[in-house]
Amino acid sequence: MKSPAHPHSVLATVSIALLLTIASGSAAPTPKTPPLRAGAAAVDITPKQFPLNMPGGFSANMADGANDPLHARALVLDDGSTTLAMVVVDNLGVPPEAANDARALASQRCGIKPEKILICATHTHSAPYCNATNGPAPAVAYRKLFVEGVAESIVRAHAALRPAAVGAAARPLPDEVFNRRWFLKPGKMPLNPFGKLDQAKMNPDNSPDVLDHPAGPTDPDITVLSVQDPKRKQIALFANYSLHYVGGTPKGMVSADYYGEFARLMPSRLPGDGRLVAMMSNGTSGDINNIPFGSSRPPREPFEQIRIVAQQAADTAWTAWKSISSYQSSPRLGMVQREVTLKYRRPTAEQVAAARAVLAIKDKAEREKLPRLAENYARSTISAAERKEDTITVILQTIRVGDLAVCGIPFEAFCEIGLDLKKRSPFPRTMVIGLANGRHGYLPTPEQHKLGGYETWIGTCSVQEDASVILTNNLLEMLAELAKAD
Repeated sequence: MKSPAHPHSVLATVSIALLLTIASGSAAPTPKTPPLRAGAAAVDITPKQFPLNMPGGFSANMADGANDPLHARALVLDDGSTTLAMVVVDNLGVPPEAANDARALASQRCGIKPEKILICATHTHSAPYCNATNGPAPAVAYRKLFVEGVAESIVRAHAALRPAAVGAAARPLPDEVFNRRWFLKPGKMPLNPFGKLDQAKMNPDNSPDVLDHPAGPTDPDITVLSVQDPKRKQIALFANYSLHYVGGTPKGMVSADYYGEFARLMPSRLPGDGRLVAMMSNGTSGDINNIPFGSSRPPREPFEQIRIVAQQAADTAWTAWKSISSYQSSPRLGMVQREVTLKYRRPTAEQVAAARAVLAIKDKAEREKLPRLAENYARSTISAAERKEDTITVILQTIRVGDLAVCGIPFEAFCEIGLDLKKRSPFPRTMVIGLANGRHGYLPTPEQHKLGGYETWIGTCSVQEDASVILTNNLLEMLAELAKAD
């Protein structure tokens, strides 16, 4: 009969066996990030019934037809545990009500959670209002077409999911972005609608006798997210540029502006299989436009400048795409949504009294002496004073696609805000999208509020003056949460 093994001998045997097991590679493998699948789709949302008002100014701007089509363009990404959608819509701004209806409809049809869907507007000024639930039949019909089209773009993109890899890059296009807020030379600042003097003027007279220097910077980068299949065929290109609409469209005609032309051009520049969907989202362009202050351009025919900007943007996006050195086939996906409550601004009693005095003027000659837009902003002042709600709750979103982060802000945010987020983000590259999940007016920084000007007036900017700080801090917290996944 054998003696029982000494405990130390048993332990040594087990230890050796364990070492041999590890050395032979038979230990349990480290879980891998699931492979990515992606799909993209574009759905035509051009109105079928006219006339329709195209908002964006202080008077009616009626459209009687379409110069070029409007689209909802969707990109869906899925890593097996997270499915998310990013949608770019050719519209001035998608109201939360219409966006929520589209999200709910898409979720019902393909299962993506509503809070995992980002819907952003390009901010073309030549597209109809999309949230009419009553009134003229063409407007009501367009809301239904709009909601159905946005939802359908998501559903089709989800149905087209296939193996994919992603890469991101950025390249500058400084020649087409200009800060539109200027300090003027002494004595050249006109009275604002409230009869006061601002320190900065939006879109001043383009004259060396008037202009002093810009009141803020620009963000020149075009950032691209490239999505391709295993055969290196392009599935989608999601781009972002901090440039307002270009304009100069044919009068009375619906148009997608340079965003639509960019989407039309890009498939000819990239390898694809006929299903490539390119899209251009609006960045933080609240104080940026395409007017070269301090110089002049030759006259342009309708739509010509749009084509020029789209061509330049497409060339720059191609250069950025070409520079992508590696693609991730198993990137980490994540999406965080947060609701943030902001205070509405309230006019002072003095401001309300001045507004009522303006509206009380009946004599035509006296009204003509008022500063430009005085009556418009008098009505806005009174509306702000009579608003029943004290606060508004807005939606912020952050998305992670591998090493790229995306921030969604539901305002026309100043470019300083985007530059700040890019600088302070924990990710190597960050894209900041404006007019995402709502359109709640302009979002200047506190420093720009001190300068005054169109974007800071009550009626144009409705939320508290430190709103940009509050939203930036929330977005940085949300980005940090996504970064913790590492």
